Amino acid sequence: METAHLLDLAAAFGDLPPEDLEAALRESPVEGFPEIRRRWRERQRRGASPGVPSSLPLVTAGLSHGISLVADLFGGEGKAVAVPTPFWGNYRQAFALRTGARVLTAPAYVDGRYNPRAIADALAGLPEGEPAVGMLNVPSNPGSYTPDREERRAIVESLLAEAGRRPLVIVCDDAYAGLVFEPEIPRESLFWDLAGAHPNLLAVKIDGATKELSFFGGRLGFLTFGVEPESDLARELEARVRTLVRTEIGSPPAVSQVVALQALRSPTVEREVEAVRLLLAGRYRVLQRALAGVDPDLLTVLPFNSGCFALVEIPERLGVSSETARRHLLARHDTGLVAIAPRYLRIAHCSVDEAAIPELARRVETGIRELA
Repeated sequence: METAHLLDLAAAFGDLPPEDLEAALRESPVEGFPEIRRRWRERQRRGASPGVPSSLPLVTAGLSHGISLVADLFGGEGKAVAVPTPFWGNYRQAFALRTGARVLTAPAYVDGRYNPRAIADALAGLPEGEPAVGMLNVPSNPGSYTPDREERRAIVESLLAEAGRRPLVIVCDDAYAGLVFEPEIPRESLFWDLAGAHPNLLAVKIDGATKELSFFGGRLGFLTFGVEPESDLARELEARVRTLVRTEIGSPPAVSQVVALQALRSPTVEREVEAVRLLLAGRYRVLQRALAGVDPDLLTVLPFNSGCFALVEIPERLGVSSETARRHLLARHDTGLVAIAPRYLRIAHCSVDEAAIPELARRVETGIRELA
């Protein structure tokens, strides 16, 4: 049966095939269209070992929606959620504000180096046997760091050891999956190292078309569990997610799924994705060189090698908060950064032309010097 639709509305889709136009104008299944779930799973599993389990992804209305669904599933009043600091503020809103969970933190960087034990450190004071959730964001926002092979092994070892002490859900927030710019750094999600690795550990993968397909306005995400797709546990988890999606948003947007399918069906899509990665890699290298020249007495540049950002820290001895610096840079230098308490500033090279990046770094250094 063909959906009744407005001609002007349908015309906006141009030469979309009739079956796709019909799908775009109708309501999506709660779990998402079968074709996009299948194609996204195939894309996820490129290079993954056949023995590593992963469910058929469920479609969400963006990655933030996926995080909220995970919070509804595994959060709750007083539940422990471990998050390395600094972190994206939505984690606290999704878990603590919405469900009453306790956010436990530990530093993601120690002495200027990445800390692969951050989640385990955050859970160190939790009684043995008490369930917990850990947020593993790689590449990270705001830090844009992806661990090297040795750090990766240390992460997995620490989490498997933690799973020996308690039921553990590890949420792999893979929003920036694949955006790695150094050849020796693994691009694969840590989800594939954790799924099925311990009977007491459930790995959850949240990813989507936002960054992976540069489809920021589509609000199209996916939620995948580290279990066999036809298992009883997969069916139970999917049923729970379907109930939550139905009660929260009804169903995920059909239009976004249809648009994304045009890309996923294309034989050239991965070349286009790689072209975006190379564009961002060029900006990353220019920013890396520019920040290497800043005065270390004014700014500490934390390690970054991937993603869309760089994170700098204002030395404590200067007595300048990140919010003070943000306001000063905006008012005096027409430069907008994200402030993260107490003394971090996030620089987004992804939204700055390559030629303008050295000037951006100069303005940040000048602004901090004026405040100091």
